[in-house]
Amino acid sequence: MPQKDARLSDFDYDLPPDFIAQEPARPRDASRLLVLNRRTGAVAHHRFRDLPDLLAPGDLVVLNDTRVFPAAFTARRGTGARIEGCFLRALQRGEWEVLLAGRGRIRPGETLALVGPGGEARAEMELAERGEGGLWRVRPRGAVEPLRLLRAIGRTPLPPYIRRGERDARLRRRDRTAYQTVYARRDGAVAAPTAGLHFTPRVLTRLEQRGIERTALTLHVGLGTFQPIRCERLAEHRMHEEYFEISEASASAVSRVQRAGGRIVAVGTTTVRAMESSAPPRRAGAAHEGEGVRAGSGWTRLFLYPPRRFRVVDALVTNFHLPRTTLLALVCALAGRERVLAAYEEAKRAGYRFYSYGDAMLIL
Repeated sequence: MPQKDARLSDFDYDLPPDFIAQEPARPRDASRLLVLNRRTGAVAHHRFRDLPDLLAPGDLVVLNDTRVFPAAFTARRGTGARIEGCFLRALQRGEWEVLLAGRGRIRPGETLALVGPGGEARAEMELAERGEGGLWRVRPRGAVEPLRLLRAIGRTPLPPYIRRGERDARLRRRDRTAYQTVYARRDGAVAAPTAGLHFTPRVLTRLEQRGIERTALTLHVGLGTFQPIRCERLAEHRMHEEYFEISEASASAVSRVQRAGGRIVAVGTTTVRAMESSAPPRRAGAAHEGEGVRAGSGWTRLFLYPPRRFRVVDALVTNFHLPRTTLLALVCALAGRERVLAAYEEAKRAGYRFYSYGDAMLIL
C-alpha cells in the first residue's frame, strides 16, 4: 500500500464500552502484557512485571520523562454558564492556546473568568481567535504565569472516555498520581505518555539487574493526543506540533547500543515520534537502518503510518489505542496493520482492558 493511499477506515475496529478501563491496575505492573512478534504475528500473554525477562541484555529502553500538569480548568461566562477548558501551551506576546467546550456559542472578544475549586474567580482571559475543534487563542488579563495558576485551580486532564462524575472526588485525587509515570520529571504534558504508566520501581530495578540499559527523552504530549483524524486519506491529515528534547547522553546511548547490535525499545508512541523525528537521513551504503538520533530540541508534526519504515525503533511498549487514530496507525506502521488488528481481536477475546488506564502491548 503506497503511503499516500492509506485510508482512515483501514484502522477501524469495534470495541464495546465495557473494555475501556476506568481505573489503572494496582499495582501498576500487575497489568496484562500482550506480546506480539511483528515478523510472525505470534501472540503470547504475560504480566507487565515480566517485561525485563522478555527483553535481552544489551537492549536500550527509552522513556518519555514528561510530567502531566493540572491543565484542565473551569471558566465562567458573564451569564454564569460554565465552560470546561484545557490549557495547551503559552504562545508569543503572553497569549495562550487552550481547548474550550460548553453549552452555548462563545465568541471572540468575550471574557471568561477562570475559577478556583470553590467557584471564586482567580483570573480572566479574553477570547481572541477561534480555531478548529474547540481550539482557541486567548489573552489572559494582567501578568498571569499559567503553570502557577493551574497548580492552584487546575485538575488532571483525563481523556473523555475516563468518566469522572461530581461525586468522584476520591478517584480524582487518586488520578493526580495514577495518571503520572513514576519517572516523570519535566512539567509540560496535557496527557500522560500512557505506556509508561505500567512501570514501577521494581520493574526498573529488574531491567538494570538484567543488563538492559535505560535512557530518557522529553516530548510534551499536546493537542495531537485529542485531535481526531477528520479526513479519509491519511496523507491529508496534519498533526498538531509537539515539543521534544533529546540530550547528548541519550543520543549517544542510542548510537552506542545500535553499534553493539542491541535493540532500541521505545516506551510509548511519543518516544517513537521524538526519536524518528531526530533520525538523520539514511546514508548510502549503510549496513543497517539505524543511524542514531540527533541531540537537540524542536517541534514535531511527524505522522507515522503504513508503509512507513522506522529508522531507529526496533521494539515498542504501548497501550491499546482507540480506532481511527494516529496512535493506532503508528503501531500498525511498526508491526503491520493485519497483525496489529488481529492482536487486538485476541486481546478482546482474552478480556484485556483498553486505552489509557488499560493493559499493555509489547511489539518485538
